[in-house]
Amino acid sequence: MNRKKKLNDRLKKKVKKTNAKLRSSNKPKYVSKADRAALDGGVVDGESGESSKRSGDESPAYE
Repeated sequence: MNRKKKLNDRLKKKVKKTNAKLRSSNKPKYVSKADRAALDGGVVDGESGESSKRSGDESPAYE
């Protein structure tokens, strides 16, 4: 009995996995915050201030 049950359970799991792969989701694909900012063409406010500070600090070092 146990052997039959184990075999049936394995087969059921396999069928369940294949059915799950065939089903499509209506959920939209996740887009990261950085990708959204890049798509909008803008930079997040916190990042733009830091990048300008960094570029200002580096320029006197090169001169």
